[in-house]
Amino acid sequence: MTTLDLKGLLCPMPIVKMAKAIKEIEIGQTLEAVASDPGVMADVPAWCRSTGNELVSLDKVEKEFRFVVRRAK
Repeated sequence: MTTLDLKGLLCPMPIVKMAKAIKEIEIGQTLEAVASDPGVMADVPAWCRSTGNELVSLDKVEKEFRFVVRRAK
Protein backbone atom coordinates (compact mmCIF):
# COMPACT_ATOMS: atom_id res chain seq x y z
CA MET A 1 0.00 0.00 0.00
CA THR A 2 1.28 3.45 -0.90
CA THR A 3 1.00 6.07 1.85
CA LEU A 4 0.83 9.85 1.38
CA ASP A 5 1.45 12.47 4.04
CA LEU A 6 -0.84 15.38 3.14
CA LYS A 7 -0.71 17.10 6.53
CA GLY A 8 -0.38 20.87 6.32
CA LEU A 9 -1.76 21.05 2.78
CA LEU A 10 -4.95 22.98 2.07
CA CYS A 11 -7.55 22.47 -0.64
CA PRO A 12 -7.03 21.65 -3.47
CA MET A 13 -3.51 20.28 -2.85
CA PRO A 14 -4.50 17.03 -1.06
CA ILE A 15 -6.64 16.05 -4.06
CA VAL A 16 -4.00 17.18 -6.57
CA LYS A 17 -1.31 15.08 -4.84
CA MET A 18 -3.65 12.11 -4.47
CA ALA A 19 -4.66 12.25 -8.14
CA LYS A 20 -1.00 12.17 -9.16
CA ALA A 21 -0.13 9.34 -6.76
CA ILE A 22 -3.03 7.11 -7.78
CA LYS A 23 -1.81 7.13 -11.37
CA GLU A 24 1.47 5.63 -10.15
CA ILE A 25 -0.08 2.51 -8.61
CA GLU A 26 -1.62 -0.51 -10.33
CA ILE A 27 -5.37 -0.97 -10.75
CA GLY A 28 -6.69 -2.74 -7.65
CA GLN A 29 -3.98 -1.39 -5.35
CA THR A 30 -4.76 1.02 -2.55
CA LEU A 31 -3.51 4.44 -1.62
CA GLU A 32 -3.58 5.49 2.03
CA ALA A 33 -3.31 9.14 3.02
CA VAL A 34 -3.29 11.30 6.14
CA ALA A 35 -4.40 14.93 5.90
CA SER A 36 -5.01 17.78 8.32
CA ASP A 37 -7.46 19.78 6.17
CA PRO A 38 -11.07 18.95 7.18
CA GLY A 39 -12.10 19.69 3.60
CA VAL A 40 -10.95 16.20 2.61
CA MET A 41 -14.05 14.80 4.35
CA ALA A 42 -16.12 16.17 1.43
CA ASP A 43 -13.46 16.39 -1.27
CA VAL A 44 -12.21 12.79 -1.22
CA PRO A 45 -15.65 11.14 -1.60
CA ALA A 46 -16.53 13.62 -4.38
CA TRP A 47 -13.23 12.96 -6.15
CA CYS A 48 -13.77 9.19 -5.91
CA ARG A 49 -17.26 9.51 -7.41
CA SER A 50 -16.03 11.69 -10.27
CA THR A 51 -13.02 9.47 -11.10
CA GLY A 52 -14.60 6.06 -10.52
CA ASN A 53 -12.11 5.06 -7.83
CA GLU A 54 -13.32 3.30 -4.68
CA LEU A 55 -13.31 5.00 -1.30
CA VAL A 56 -12.40 2.15 1.06
CA SER A 57 -12.38 4.18 4.29
CA LEU A 58 -12.43 7.75 5.57
CA ASP A 59 -11.93 8.38 9.28
CA LYS A 60 -11.14 11.25 11.61
CA VAL A 61 -8.49 10.33 14.16
CA GLU A 62 -7.96 13.21 16.60
CA LYS A 63 -6.96 16.16 14.37
CA GLU A 64 -6.07 14.03 11.35
CA PHE A 65 -8.14 12.59 8.55
CA ARG A 66 -7.14 9.17 7.27
CA PHE A 67 -8.48 7.67 4.10
CA VAL A 68 -7.85 4.74 1.80
CA VAL A 69 -8.72 4.76 -1.90
CA ARG A 70 -8.55 1.75 -4.25
CA ARG A 71 -7.59 2.48 -7.86
CA ALA A 72 -10.43 1.20 -10.04
CA LYS A 73 -9.26 2.31 -13.50
